[in-house]
Amino acid sequence: MFSPALIFQSSFLDLAFGAALAVFLILEIIRVWKIWPLGKHIHQFMNAFTDHRDSELLIVSHFSLLLGCALPKWLSTDFNDRPLAPFAGILSLGIGDTMASMVGYKYGVLRWSKTGKKTIEGTAAGITSVLAACSVLLPLLASTGFIISQHWVSLLIAVTASGLLEAYTAQLDNAFIPMVFYSLLCL
Repeated sequence: MFSPALIFQSSFLDLAFGAALAVFLILEIIRVWKIWPLGKHIHQFMNAFTDHRDSELLIVSHFSLLLGCALPKWLSTDFNDRPLAPFAGILSLGIGDTMASMVGYKYGVLRWSKTGKKTIEGTAAGITSVLAACSVLLPLLASTGFIISQHWVSLLIAVTASGLLEAYTAQLDNAFIPMVFYSLLCL
């Protein structure tokens, strides 16, 4: 969903991410301060989509997902130096994390830890799906005129390290993992 916009309308995507962040902030202020008439309704709606990392006061999971997609794009200055860096959030969250979750939930048997929910099958699916997406994305970028200088060995290391970190982290991985992946792609 974001990839065509990132390739063909990069500046507009920056604006859209910024506008979405502003709307999120306004809605969170209305929710926290219980501003009538929307505060109560926003609180009830947002509470349905929270997880254990959200506090009673602030709901940060929505922000972390948005920032996880937006920050790699905002930090990237050009495609030509590191062509996949602006896509770090989209690849790691939109493709890798989604595929890991779906496959891990449906087919996952081997857990990384006895108490954790994440599975080896899910992690492998996440890593494989990101590599498959990169194998489609790199030629697409090259066909639109971007100079591609991505080495597959370094890409394999970056994707694998990010996937393994996602399997083991207990932090807000939707904000943290894309930034780690972005950093590894920029090395």
